Amino acid sequence: MEQARRRRGRPSRAVLAVVTAAALGVAGCDAVGDSPAPSGTGARKERPSPKPTPVWDTSPESVAAVGDSITRGFDACGVLTDCPEVSWATGGSEEVDSLAVRLLGRAGADERSWNYSVTGARMADLPGQMARAVRRSPELVAVMAGANDACRETTSAMTPVADFRADFQEAMRTLREALPKAQVYVASVPNLKRLWSQGRTNPLGKQVWKLGICPSMLGDADALDAAATLRRETVQNRVEDYNEVLEEVCAEDRRCRFDGGAVYEYRFGTEQLSHWDWFHPSVDGQAELAEIAYRTVTAKQP
Repeated sequence: MEQARRRRGRPSRAVLAVVTAAALGVAGCDAVGDSPAPSGTGARKERPSPKPTPVWDTSPESVAAVGDSITRGFDACGVLTDCPEVSWATGGSEEVDSLAVRLLGRAGADERSWNYSVTGARMADLPGQMARAVRRSPELVAVMAGANDACRETTSAMTPVADFRADFQEAMRTLREALPKAQVYVASVPNLKRLWSQGRTNPLGKQVWKLGICPSMLGDADALDAAATLRRETVQNRVEDYNEVLEEVCAEDRRCRFDGGAVYEYRFGTEQLSHWDWFHPSVDGQAELAEIAYRTVTAKQP
């Protein structure tokens, strides 16, 4: 019986050996990678996708400016007179180092920058200025307008916010119909109440204000009664409303950059104000505006 059991056990060990060898053989094939990999997997390297062209060009090759007296350099060089040479946007003065000079170089600014701003202009005048500017096909249009919409004879004469919005939208449409890819830099309206608080310390400035400079804010400069305070607050609120419009309309255009309120928030001191009217920017003030504009235009996209 014992021999029979041993004889019956031998085939079992033989079968086990065959099965084990087969299993090891299969495992070995997988381990050394004899089986070919599926076609097209692992061997082909992905080509990097080309980088998209940025929507905003930080180095445009031509600049046009539209707006009001600030962009004309009014009262920066002499009393009650324009001085476009020191304009923050397109002036050639070495003291200012304008936006155009910073972007194009001095020679380039002489050849490829144009100033269509007009002293006394309001937002309603911007579409016409823009129509003249687009004839030059500028790659960048610099906009600073709105102060004169708040600087009226009375607060009731200030431009309604809805009209201000419609006029700015029309100016943007005028640009886009002619130049779909032109870029736009939009400066905020300055803080007129701060300009009043700085300028009212100068007797000469207050005398010039009586000639009719921004009467809604600067009239009765020394009056601090309730009516005068309310009048100035009304003007200030309207300026803030205008800046909100500028920001909103600009945000609807992918090639428009608003300064984020930088001009409004800039704390003009006596050195940055005209020494003839103590309200408009001086040469130093113009240089500060140029710096704000250049910083906004050349900022990298987030």
